[in-house]
This record gives sequence, C-alpha cells and structure tokens, in this order.
Amino acid sequence: MRYHRGDVVARALDVLDEYGLESLTMRRLAAELGVQPSALYHHVPNKQALLAAVADEILARARRVRAAESWDRRVVESCTELRDAMLAYRDGAEVVVTAYTFSLGAAEPADELRAALRDGGLAEDLVDSGTRAFLHLVFGHTVEEQTAMQAASAGAIDRTPDNSADFERGIELLLDGVRSRLAPRGQYGRCGTGE
Repeated sequence: MRYHRGDVVARALDVLDEYGLESLTMRRLAAELGVQPSALYHHVPNKQALLAAVADEILARARRVRAAESWDRRVVESCTELRDAMLAYRDGAEVVVTAYTFSLGAAEPADELRAALRDGGLAEDLVDSGTRAFLHLVFGHTVEEQTAMQAASAGAIDRTPDNSADFERGIELLLDGVRSRLAPRGQYGRCGTGE
C-alpha cells in the first residue's frame, strides 16, 4: 500500500497515543505501516521532523473556531486550546513542547499570543517576553498535569488531578500583570510608544 505524508503522521500519532513517546521510533512506525523504515524517509527526513509534524497535527486537530474578540479573552482562548490539545494525547505535552523549544514546529500558539498582546497595546519590547510567560505557564502546567494523570492511571499516585481552576487562575494572574503594563491608549497610542 502506498502511503502519503498525512497517513504517516496520523499513524505516528496513533502510536504515540497508544504506546507513548518512548515507543515512537521510526522502526516501530514502519512496522505499524507494514513498510521498511527507509520508506518513511520519503515522507519525513528524520525523527525530529516526524515529531514536529506530530506536534503540528496535535495542534491542528484541536483547532477551534475563534469566538473571543477582546485581546485578553483571545489570550485565554489560545492558552486553553493549547492545553487541551496537549492533554488530548499521551505525551502530547512533551511532543509539543519539544517541537516548539527546538523551533521544529508548533509555533502557531506563540504567533496568536503575540498578535493578541500587540492588539492589547503591550509595548513592543515586552510582547516576546509576555508571549514566553504565557507559553511557559501553559507548557509547565500541562506537562505537570499530564505526568500526574499518567502516574494516577499507572497506580503510582492515588489521586486523579484536575487542575483546570488552577490553570485558569494562573492565566488570569499573568493577564493582570500584562494589564498593569499597558499604557492608556489616549496617552501613548496603540503600543505605548508615543505613536
């Protein structure tokens, strides 16, 4: 059977979800597809590229229609969607964080956050720092949450974590900090730069 890149990525995501990141190897994926490992290199040049494609697929599958209009609600929407996307798959947080950290993929949430912070009037020199702060909160919180869920399902801990309220409070605390840095629109213009 002839596979397309999308088929390879979809099967890789199935392997990730069923067996975990440690089992997502090129050899395992090839066996799942019934092909030789060398056949995969027609679709992805290496495992890093495969993980980047899987990370992007995780995010794409969770994509929702945007409803928020204000910049701060857009931040909440983006952060919540990112968290939900990573939690939807076993080791999803680790895959997405790794792809983003190594600039291999998973950049869309950062781009959305930057746009929302700019639209809110955050000074340009703070936009990247603000974006990283939100991503660090989402990534760190979700990795911890996913690790705890996996530990609970394996019987290693005796509680099932539900940290939704804590996550939402963390986002709101960061938003309060961003709001405190916004210049009054009439005083400094759109980005607080005197324009």
